[in-house]
Amino acid sequence: MFMHKLIGAVLRPVWRLQRGLTLGTQAVVFDDAGRVLLVRHGYRPGWHFPGGGVEWGETALTAITRELREETGVEPLGALQLHGLFANFQNFPGDHIALFVLRQWRRPVTPAPNLEIVESGFFAPGAVPDSTVPGARRRLAELLEGEPKSERW
Repeated sequence: MFMHKLIGAVLRPVWRLQRGLTLGTQAVVFDDAGRVLLVRHGYRPGWHFPGGGVEWGETALTAITRELREETGVEPLGALQLHGLFANFQNFPGDHIALFVLRQWRRPVTPAPNLEIVESGFFAPGAVPDSTVPGARRRLAELLEGEPKSERW
């Protein structure tokens, strides 16, 4: 975990200088019982939707499909629906998150916990862990409770 934090701390300023805009993808994955898949990282606090950065040469759909497989073992069977594009300026003023919703999927393999994803699980929307990040809570309220969509994460 220390090495992940150290590498991130060293490389993050370099990434920021090279890119005026960064794009990440996340997915709200629902199971048949209506529960939502959340992950807990080894390098940042809280529970989050699975996802990650869009790499050079990738589309947002390619990136979220890759990240879902790598982090959670989830493989989409149905279409990923774009819920929105959100400004995530908390750590960097050029960061954005494309959020997708996935309801049809399979999970042939569940990855073992590792340095990046130390824990994952499905939670009823009204019973997500207390440490679920505010952005994820807002997106669930938009999707499930009819809250107005915000442009900020």
